[in-house]
Amino acid sequence: MQHNHSFSAVRKPMLITLFLLITVMIAEVFGGILSNSLALLGDAGHMFIDALALGLSLFAINIARRPATDTKTYGYHRVEILVALTNGTILVLIAIYIFYEAYQRFLEPPVIKTPLMLIVATIGLAANLIGMLLLKKASQGNLNVKAAFWHILSDTISSMGVIIGGVIMLATGWYIIDPIISIIIGSIILWGAFRILRESADILLESVPKHIQISKVIDTVKSVAGVQDIHDIHIWTITSGIYALSAHLSIEEQTVSQSTKIVAAVNQNLARNFSITHTTLQLECETCPNGLICNLN
Repeated sequence: MQHNHSFSAVRKPMLITLFLLITVMIAEVFGGILSNSLALLGDAGHMFIDALALGLSLFAINIARRPATDTKTYGYHRVEILVALTNGTILVLIAIYIFYEAYQRFLEPPVIKTPLMLIVATIGLAANLIGMLLLKKASQGNLNVKAAFWHILSDTISSMGVIIGGVIMLATGWYIIDPIISIIIGSIILWGAFRILRESADILLESVPKHIQISKVIDTVKSVAGVQDIHDIHIWTITSGIYALSAHLSIEEQTVSQSTKIVAAVNQNLARNFSITHTTLQLECETCPNGLICNLN
């Protein structure tokens, strides 16, 4: 994940998608009532949750732009991760609700006015596809936007399920198809939710980012002239696309100005090869008094 998307570049597609979701949600509520389609009303409820998640994501991205303070030295970047975690949890709850509704429909399949249901569901599918296209690029660089994207994706799958089920029911009258498709939809949503939750948890637990191998970082640092060894190394993610590292460097005995050049070279290599832009490097020298040179960032 790269953190190179400007706020406006992310905000605009999210606002357009939010507007589409709210508009179609209202249409699906009326369409569900008129067609007596619980599936369509459920999809409208799903869209409401999506709109709420998207609103939370916009809020988080806006808050994350606030500058660091004396008490919050990393700023508000982690708000994005907390909201992504919340969105992932909401997705799990949606999946559980779908499983519950599917069970109820197995017991008593509803009678649905399928023509109207299909028309409204098709409109909903079109809106979701547009939303996915708008968010796809931004979701690759931001975990919070990725969570919102998964909400839209799950709703797109839900709309497709409603349409497929409607066509089958219209042709055969087999209303048992509805809960079967609902279980498939719920399973896909649950899979996406677990991915978001796992990635959010990894960041909150300050795990090493997936694209980084510590052994390669060590080799890269030790390749810098003057560096003898690196130890006590820690690598973590502050927020989507912002990576940090702290470590102790054992270097050869030399002047402070030369040590500064070593730190600059190490930082350049870490940024170029691993996108690590926040570092704290403590320099040590075995032949120096007390073995400690200085603390340079």
